[in-house]
Amino acid sequence: MKIKEKKKTYGRQKGCKRCGRTRGLIRAYGLHICRQCFREKAEEMGFKKFS
Repeated sequence: MKIKEKKKTYGRQKGCKRCGRTRGLIRAYGLHICRQCFREKAEEMGFKKFS
């Protein structure tokens, strides 16, 4: 029996990993989440707000 491997995707992702929005996407560091979700989860991910 052959095990199926997950096909690697190249190029842009369609939208946010969490909510699916396609606008305001943050792709830096491989995040691929929209700016609204980023504001909710940033501190949990280890980002700090300085201002």
